[in-house]
Amino acid sequence: MPEAYIVEAVRTPVGKRGGGLSAVHPADLGAHVLKSLMERSGADPAAVEDVVLGCVDTVGPQAGDIARTCWLAAGLPEEVPGVTVDRQCGSSQQAVHFAAQGVLSGTQDLVVAGGTQSMSQIPIAFASRRAAEPLGLTEGPYAGSRGWRARYGDRPIDQFHGAELIAEKWGIGREAMEEFALRSHQRAVRALDEGRFERETVPFGDVRADEGPRRDTSLRKMAGLPPLSEGGRLTAAVSSQVSDGASAMLIASERAVREHGLTPRARIHHLSVRGEDPVRMLSAPIPATAYALKKTGLTMDDIDLVEINEAFASVVLAWLKETGADPSKVNVNGGAIALGHPLGATGTRLMTTLLHELERTGGRYGLQTMCEGGGQANVTVIERL
Repeated sequence: MPEAYIVEAVRTPVGKRGGGLSAVHPADLGAHVLKSLMERSGADPAAVEDVVLGCVDTVGPQAGDIARTCWLAAGLPEEVPGVTVDRQCGSSQQAVHFAAQGVLSGTQDLVVAGGTQSMSQIPIAFASRRAAEPLGLTEGPYAGSRGWRARYGDRPIDQFHGAELIAEKWGIGREAMEEFALRSHQRAVRALDEGRFERETVPFGDVRADEGPRRDTSLRKMAGLPPLSEGGRLTAAVSSQVSDGASAMLIASERAVREHGLTPRARIHHLSVRGEDPVRMLSAPIPATAYALKKTGLTMDDIDLVEINEAFASVVLAWLKETGADPSKVNVNGGAIALGHPLGATGTRLMTTLLHELERTGGRYGLQTMCEGGGQANVTVIERL
């Protein structure tokens, strides 16, 4: 069987809304990691057969196939094409899947996968009715569809509503979510202080480290925040942060490894994606993980580290309840509640961190999953070499 290897993985620091990366063109964010990726890997950029980047809300500076724009803005060879992927929050994880599938099929040997996103410049504009209202829009993307309305009625399609439904279904209270959020910040601060992110991060100008983690947060401060909806359990403290950033990985075949003298760092062990209730929207990592474990024959005990995107604390806590995973193996360096969630870039940001943490700790298998708009979830299992 052919193999697909991760040769190199890098990311920018994650900038907070209005922070040090907020005025940077998203193509320049992407260009920065692409140039750094190729320099670190030592591979010939002209040998890359495609650049697959995730990005959500591809309007304004993120329009026009930003994957192609990023590569050209980096000064890399014009003959290398690019394509932009939108699987909502899992866009760059899906980019890795597409890149790996090209290699596993034998049709490609060297593919770049990654993502870029400037949420400071392009807010989540079209993902929900809630987001549409401030823009003067009367409907989100679903409400105008007769077929959708016939199937799902007028129920709100909204990530905040979905996260509340999860908290309700799995009996997750506000205090439990705030305790989880505090732990995310504490783990992220520890990772920063111990230099765990230094190998994976390529500074951008004066921004040298992730801007999101809050050293001074506390349960008392979180308890004072108003809920995001009347009578709800969610607050801003238990939600992922609005962020800017980019990340990228180089995926190679055995032939490319041999011909270019590359050193593979991990093997793509499994790729899958599943869907479920689009109204609840964010609980798909639960059935997707079960599906991936069944397909691979692995159990959660075989998994050394997990990265599950912290879109909301309720998402991860429900997943922990259903999978029985050891919390000490999950998001060990903090997650999106502390580090931020630059939508299209988060998938490869998580996988970059997962790879480096497996190397730091000597673990073998790492599993990554993320909730995504439309009630979907990708799962990737990588094996450290």
